[in-house]
Amino acid sequence: MSDVRIVPWADQILPAGVVHEQYVPPEVDAIAQQVIAQYDMEVYDKTLITSKPDKGGAIWKIGTNKGNRSLKVLHRTPQRSLYSIGAQDYLVNAGARVPALIPTKDGNLYVEAGDKSWIVTEWVEPMVPVSKIDLEGAIALCYGLGEFHRHSKGYVPPYGASKSSRLFRWPKYYEKIIAKIGWFRDIAKLYSHMPSSANLLSAVELFEKQARDIASRFHDSPYSRMIAEGEPFWGLVHQDYGWSNGQMGPEGIWVIDLDGVAYDLPIRDLRKLITSTMDDRGVWDTTWIRGMIEAYHHANPIDQETFEILWLDMAFPNEFYKHVKEIVFDPQTFMQNQLDPILARVTATESSKWAALSDLEEDKWNYKSGNYTKELSDVPFSFPLSDALPGDKLIVPPLILPDPGQPTQPVTAPVIADPPRAPQKAPATVIPLPRAGDKIFMRIPKKRSKRKKRSSKAVSRRKTRSGLRIVGSSKKTRLRIVRSSKKTRLRIVRSSKKTRLKKTSEASFKLRKRKLVKKAARLTKKRPLGLRKKTA
Repeated sequence: MSDVRIVPWADQILPAGVVHEQYVPPEVDAIAQQVIAQYDMEVYDKTLITSKPDKGGAIWKIGTNKGNRSLKVLHRTPQRSLYSIGAQDYLVNAGARVPALIPTKDGNLYVEAGDKSWIVTEWVEPMVPVSKIDLEGAIALCYGLGEFHRHSKGYVPPYGASKSSRLFRWPKYYEKIIAKIGWFRDIAKLYSHMPSSANLLSAVELFEKQARDIASRFHDSPYSRMIAEGEPFWGLVHQDYGWSNGQMGPEGIWVIDLDGVAYDLPIRDLRKLITSTMDDRGVWDTTWIRGMIEAYHHANPIDQETFEILWLDMAFPNEFYKHVKEIVFDPQTFMQNQLDPILARVTATESSKWAALSDLEEDKWNYKSGNYTKELSDVPFSFPLSDALPGDKLIVPPLILPDPGQPTQPVTAPVIADPPRAPQKAPATVIPLPRAGDKIFMRIPKKRSKRKKRSSKAVSRRKTRSGLRIVGSSKKTRLRIVRSSKKTRLRIVRSSKKTRLKKTSEASFKLRKRKLVKKAARLTKKRPLGLRKKTA
């Protein structure tokens, strides 16, 4: 028996004339045949459309007795892929124009094989890219994007899926770009002998100032009040939406390639589409920008606050960073062959960019206010939860296949349509923190002794193993558990004659509570009276 696992094949030496995007290793093709056997269809032909050799993904067009279909191996982990598979099924049921997933013979929506997730979807025909040279094509593309975002609202991933969220990361994103623009300055100084160094230093001074100014304005924006609405409220972004992943098909724009969907403010997709289009045209055209925004607005209405965030994100020097970031991998070659034309093109659009943004800035008053009144302090949490929390990740054992030549069947994954779910006391992705008045108290008995009582300062006993420290007195005992390795910190502080327990993670609280009582009993050599909740 051998553990068969699909790995990237970008470094494999291929036959002459064969490119990686038109090739998959024989072992991947063999697993594809086993996956097809799990579906109720007869396959007449199988054509490789494209592959991702650096990540281990591929797409085939398969001709079957039930029409053309698509077979796809998702290059991400099975847990992360489950998030996007669940999103695709949710969007189909909501009425979005995305390819429907074909269930297996057992009713599953995907098959796990080779440590990857495989899906079969309908092959939508005909589909053609919209025109990039006229505004009508851009308007159609933006309207389709708005429909996609509107249908994605309310999505909650299946149990076991590894959640992907960028909703809370906007400040960190801006900080990262500013820091990397600083790297460009360091590279320019390091390679000061090259002719393009002076041009790069000049561009860095311009765009770094812009980035800092916009980041400062973003700090005062309604962003924090908007994200307090939560992830399902905003829905999903595609992250790679454009002229190839949004195409004109039956009854409108169809959205494909949903592998990278994530929670976020939806206008991040719209900003990427607008700024990349203006960059391709070489000039910022307010007629195009307004037409694209209005088309999106008709499909998925935006408000003043959303428009303000969109404007700020357009003003940030994203295109400069996108084109120059490759310099960090091979500075000398990049500066010698590519840098000067890029800087000339990016700086040439600056005057038209800021003229267009100045004209667009007051457009936000054309939209109604969203009236976002929540603050992050009013919601149970204000940060994306870790993948290690309960309900946020399900470890699926890898597929074990026998030696080549022996027939076998891949392991099928659970049915998404009716997955086991966590208890519905709270949303699966929300762990409420305790509020004032909802405290837990623990009685710790005083040590009885015939000896004279000593002052609290005179009695001090400590045990530092496993990060545990005890400070005791005749009447009161204070127990503190400090952070140890990656474990959650619990802290007990003295409160009158009782001891108050503050909990930071409901998921681990019950188990740690029992351990805490046992440790207190062992260290005080007395049996504790137990735990009880404070009553009103």
